[in-house]
Amino acid sequence: MNAKVEAWYQELVSAAQVRFTERQQDLQWLQSVAPQLVALKSASSSHGGESLVVLTDRIARSSGLASAVKGNQQSEDGSLSVHLEQAPFDAFIAWAGELVQQHGVQLVSASIEATSTPGIVNASVTLRQR
Repeated sequence: MNAKVEAWYQELVSAAQVRFTERQQDLQWLQSVAPQLVALKSASSSHGGESLVVLTDRIARSSGLASAVKGNQQSEDGSLSVHLEQAPFDAFIAWAGELVQQHGVQLVSASIEATSTPGIVNASVTLRQR
């Protein structure tokens, strides 16, 4: 009878060790993907999960800048670089202002260049969701 109890106990210990090893592997995996999850979270706005890319595009369209947006690039840290060409300056300022004031976007950097046409600019901005 004692041998049966000992065998049963050893089976329990062995199963617990297997579960413990599996949990350690799960934890290591979670720790390895944590930076990616943080980047995804920062890329999402508090507005229904709308990403910064979608938000900036939507506001650009409503500001009349859809044709001026020539590209954007998302960084691993969640920031977004947007390049605009031949953009009406007033529309550009309205777009940036709405992103910052109404949607909590941080304007990290901006480079604005005048063109040969008065009131028209080329611009590159880096944005980050707060």
